[in-house]
Amino acid sequence: MTHDHDLVLRPTEAQRAAALAPPPGRTGGDLVVETLCSLGANTVFGLPGQRALALFDAVGRSDLRFIGLRTENNAGFAADAYGRMTGEAVPLLLSAGPAALMALPALAEAAAASAPVVAISAQVPAAGLGGGRRGHLNELRDQSASFREVVKSVHSARTPSQIPSVIAEAWESALTAPPGPVYVEIPEDVLRDETVIPQVTGVDATPHELAPRPELTAVAAHWLENAARPVIIAGGGVIRSDAAGKLRQLAERVNAPVVTTYGGKGAFPWTHPLSLQSWLEDRHTTDFLEDADVLLVVGSGLGELSSNHHTFFPTGRVVQIEADLGKLESNHAALGIHADARLALQALLETVAEREDEAAPERVRLLLADIAARTTPQDPSPERELLASIRAALPPRSPSFWDMTALSYRAWSAFDPKHPNTMHSAQGAGGLGYAFPAALGAAVAEPGTPVLAVSGDDGAMYSIAELATAVQHALDVTWLIVDDGGHPTRPDFAALAASFGVPATTTTPQSLRADLTQALKTPGPSLVFLTPPPRI
Repeated sequence: MTHDHDLVLRPTEAQRAAALAPPPGRTGGDLVVETLCSLGANTVFGLPGQRALALFDAVGRSDLRFIGLRTENNAGFAADAYGRMTGEAVPLLLSAGPAALMALPALAEAAAASAPVVAISAQVPAAGLGGGRRGHLNELRDQSASFREVVKSVHSARTPSQIPSVIAEAWESALTAPPGPVYVEIPEDVLRDETVIPQVTGVDATPHELAPRPELTAVAAHWLENAARPVIIAGGGVIRSDAAGKLRQLAERVNAPVVTTYGGKGAFPWTHPLSLQSWLEDRHTTDFLEDADVLLVVGSGLGELSSNHHTFFPTGRVVQIEADLGKLESNHAALGIHADARLALQALLETVAEREDEAAPERVRLLLADIAARTTPQDPSPERELLASIRAALPPRSPSFWDMTALSYRAWSAFDPKHPNTMHSAQGAGGLGYAFPAALGAAVAEPGTPVLAVSGDDGAMYSIAELATAVQHALDVTWLIVDDGGHPTRPDFAALAASFGVPATTTTPQSLRADLTQALKTPGPSLVFLTPPPRI
C-alpha cells in the first residue's frame, strides 16, 4: 500500500543535469536569489552595504529587478507599499549593523499594516556571532533581538544548505494571515563563500489558510439576522484579504450600516446608502456604534484611532473577526472569531438569512447630517477645499499615500478613496517620512498608474533624497508637499526638486486642483508645493 506521505517528487532530467553540474563561482548570495526567484519574486528593494555585497552581486547576476533607495528606512517603506498593493511577499535586502537597524521604523509600520515584507539582512562573519565582541565592523551582540519585538517572525541561516529552507519558511510566515514583515539574517561569509550546492529550483512556500470555526459563524449569523440595530466596523483586514465585495454583500443582506476604520478606508463604498464613511473620531459616530445591539467588527482590533481614543464602549453584543490572535478581544469582550476576513465573511454569507430594515438608510443619513452640522462651523473652508481639489485631481483608481501631517489627519475621516486599497497612510505606527518612498514602491507595483504622495514640509525632509530614486527609475509619482507653517526655516522645495531634474510647481489653494491635475498627467515624477499654509 502507498500512502500520500510516502510520495516523493522526483527530479526531472533537466533538474538532475543542473544539480550534477552547477555553474561555477556561485555563492551563498546566489542561493538567496535563486530561492527568491523560485518563490516567485521578481522585484527587490534595498540599499547595498559592505556585509551584503555578495547578496547584491548575486541580484545583479539575476533577472530580479532591483530598486535601490537612498536610505534603508525609505527602502522599507517602498517595500511595504509594494506588498500592500500586490498582496505578494516582497524582499527587502539589508546590510548589517546600523544599516539593518535603519529599517526598523519601516518594518514597524509594515507590522502595524500587515504588509508582507521579507527583510533579509547580512550579519558579521559567523565566527563573530554570539556576543563574543570580536570588534567586527557593524557588530551587534544580538542583531536579531532588535527585530524580534517588531516583526512577525525571526529566522536565521548559518550555513549555505540552510538558506533555501529558512527563506521559504520566512516567506510562508510573511504571507500567512495575518500577513506581516519577517526578518532573516545570514552571516557575511555564508553569503560570500562559494558553494557546491545545486541551483535552487523547487522551493515552495504556501501560506496557511485561516478559516473560521463553523459553530462561531453560525452564532454570529443568528445574532445578525435577528438584530434590531446591527452595525459593521470594517478594518484593514478587509482590504488585506480582498474582501470588500463580500463585505458589501453581507451589509446589504442584513441591512447593516458600515463604518470603515482609517486603515480600512475603501472597504465599503463611500456613497452607499448604508455607508457611515470614516468619521470614527466624531462623538455622533461613537454614540451610533454604542447604540448597536449587534456590532460586527471585521479585521480591526479596535485600537486607539478606531475607538475614538478608547472612548467607545459597546453596549450590545460584539462579534469580532480578526486574523491576529493577539488583537482578538484585546479591547472589548466579544464572540471572537480567529479567521481571515474573506473566509469568515464567506462563511457568514453562506449562513445568514436576509434581514429587512427600511429605516437603516435613514438612520445613516441623519447621522451624516449631524456630523456635517458639527464639523462645518469648525472646518475652515481652505481645508475642505484642499481635500476636494485633491479628490477631483486624483484619478479614481490611483493610489494615494499620506504622511503624518495635519491635512492627512483630516483626510482619514473626510477623504473618499473611491476604491479599495487605494488610500494608505502611516497611521499604523505613526512614523514620519512614509508617504513619498511608499508611493515610489506603489509606482513600481503598478507601472503606468499615477500615484500621489502627500507630506507636510517636516515629513518631506525625511525622504527628500528619494527624488533621485524617482528620477532614476522614472516613476509616475506626484509629491504634494503642504507647508504646515511649523518651521520658519525650510528649503525652496520647488528649486530643490528642479535640481534633481523633477518638474516642480508652487501652488496655492485656489490653483491646487489645476496644478495637481497637470502634474498627475505628466509622466515621471513631479512635485507640487502648496503655500501659503492653509488653516489646518
